[in-house]
Amino acid sequence: MSTNVNPYLIRCPECKTRNRIPAAKFGGTARCGKCRAAIRTGDVLIEQPLLVTDANFEEKILGSPIPVLVFAWAPWCPSCGQIAPQFDAFAVESRGRVRAGKLNVDANPVLARRFNILSVPFMFVFDNGQLRQSLPGGMMKHDMMMLMASYI
Repeated sequence: MSTNVNPYLIRCPECKTRNRIPAAKFGGTARCGKCRAAIRTGDVLIEQPLLVTDANFEEKILGSPIPVLVFAWAPWCPSCGQIAPQFDAFAVESRGRVRAGKLNVDANPVLARRFNILSVPFMFVFDNGQLRQSLPGGMMKHDMMMLMASYI
């Protein structure tokens, strides 16, 4: 999928309407087609995967203008180590269309408690500031792409 041909779908920070922004207009500020609020397109193209913490969760995940897939993991988990390269590859491929975040549950106990994460790996889908799906276990990159396709 070429980013030069397909527009990006980005939510307006004010009215939450999804807007189609051409790739050629990225890097600056676009306007919402409904409420005319400014949409900062540079916020979409952040480094991926994003390290999710107790401190940045509200802003980077719930405030994301694009759908988010969060991978909850722990350093001691062998399954997480197997899934991590798949998730990293997904993060690179989906940049600008889906925000990919990694949550170390040992380093971020507030979020681990908030989402009742009792085992890892675990995946969460957020869209428009809402938790849409929570999935125990890991998955391959292709399955992550298929999961997130309905949110793009």
